Amino acid sequence: MDDPTIRGLVGGVLWPGFLGRSIPDPFRRELDEGGLAGLVLFAHNLGDDGERMSLASALRDRDRPLVVGIDEEGGNVTRAESATGSTLPGAAQLGFVDDLAITEAVGAELGRRSLEVGANIVLAPVADVNTDPRNPVIGVRSFGARPDLVARHAIVQARGIRLAGAAAAAKHFPGHGDTHLDSHHAMPTLEIGLDELERTHLPPFQALVDAGVPAIMTAHVVVPAWGPSPSTLNPVALGRLRAMGFEGVIITDALDMAAVRESVGAGPGAVQALLAGADLLCISNPTNLGAAAAPDQDARDFLEVQHALLAAVEDGTLPVPVLERAAARVRTLAASLSTAGGAETAEARGAGVRAAGLGDRDGAGRVDRGGAGLIDRFEPVDAAAVARAAITLDGVVPPTPAPRTVFDLRGRSTLAVASDRDFFETALAAGGAVLRGDAAVPGSGPLVVLVDRVGSDDGEQRGRVANIARIRPDAVVVDVGVPGAPLPLPTAHTRAASRLAADAAAVVLAEGAERVDPAEGAQGAERVDGAPGADAPQSRSAAAAPAPEASP
Repeated sequence: MDDPTIRGLVGGVLWPGFLGRSIPDPFRRELDEGGLAGLVLFAHNLGDDGERMSLASALRDRDRPLVVGIDEEGGNVTRAESATGSTLPGAAQLGFVDDLAITEAVGAELGRRSLEVGANIVLAPVADVNTDPRNPVIGVRSFGARPDLVARHAIVQARGIRLAGAAAAAKHFPGHGDTHLDSHHAMPTLEIGLDELERTHLPPFQALVDAGVPAIMTAHVVVPAWGPSPSTLNPVALGRLRAMGFEGVIITDALDMAAVRESVGAGPGAVQALLAGADLLCISNPTNLGAAAAPDQDARDFLEVQHALLAAVEDGTLPVPVLERAAARVRTLAASLSTAGGAETAEARGAGVRAAGLGDRDGAGRVDRGGAGLIDRFEPVDAAAVARAAITLDGVVPPTPAPRTVFDLRGRSTLAVASDRDFFETALAAGGAVLRGDAAVPGSGPLVVLVDRVGSDDGEQRGRVANIARIRPDAVVVDVGVPGAPLPLPTAHTRAASRLAADAAAVVLAEGAERVDPAEGAQGAERVDGAPGADAPQSRSAAAAPAPEASP
């Protein structure tokens, strides 16, 4: 355990999160002396502008390249804008609008914002095909329910991220979209056949591999045909990814998530993940334990995994060549990224994009193929217009003036969503009251019911909406999740719970809107501006089941 070479190899595959707004001394020492691969940033690490600049400088100004990750997806999942909610469209909004140029430009902005805070690995795009409307962890984080749609948007978002100078890490292989459990809290099982997995959930990852994505994150999901271990720890699963031609870095989803922590444990899980073929072990967010987290939870989580790997090397369980292989892949990824946080020349950045196979968009001419000004050549994206175009309606939403009472029926948020959820209900209330839980339904005044899990017919929220409709037939619903069959009240589906979506929904409520004749829309769905949506199988005239499957 005292061998500096072995400690360096172990450090080279570890990717921890940390507490505080500056790098704690133990992690700084590991970066300086132990060869730690890098760090993962979370919302609690990002303070005011000065603190962000200081942290970014501390991460960049080192004598070797680090890999620094951040969950910056747009929509529901943001770290940089966690206090107020993301001002960029999320995947479901982008998939519905289905404009690849917009999705690519959003990817570039995600990359730029990530680099600004010192992160050069964006944990996006989400390549999961969300085929289970009950899914509590993916949902609107997915581009949609069709593999072809998800594949094409994931590719261009990854390309946009790379054009900004960062690297994309697509997630969550082999697909977290057909689950009804959240792996932050439990161990999900894909209750589908291997043929369905191959036909529906693997194609977006194959497309990303073929396009040259440099990193892919695993899912803690069990595929019964591959054995009882979750994919993160499963050599059959990770072998399947390599068989698809992927030669980049396999990143584990966080080993401190309950799916691993409460089954095999984070330390043994780390050993199993490396033996299965993973390269970079995400130890992740030390606040996951909530109130049970210790003041030094970050160090405890890190040391648990580090000591488990060192002990496994010492007793022969973990062969040194396995560590060497994984650490080498991580070093190669780090060396391919700018250590100056995007300050490299556009020409060099463009060369890196082309070498990775993610460049050279054909057609519109928004990318300068000569290499100059790549990130500046994107057409500006009107994010508010995208959010408005992504809203569909069931029924006529009458003008609902502010202040409004908001009855928030939303379920528990997944730990993947770090933003404060209050901003959405506050934006809709516009000075009115916010009610939750078992509060009494007000008898008068503008009333908005806020839901996020009405995509399936058996949801508790659907029943509660039905009860409210009997008491207040004049109420309006705002649904921020995956749309399902119509509710008994007029409903605006926003496809995100971001700041951007909240502002768009507030405009719809203030002005009122009417759903256009379903026959004029794709599969019966209509945006509030009347333009048909491309991936909106659930509407007044369509069932809640996913659209027919297709290959990319």
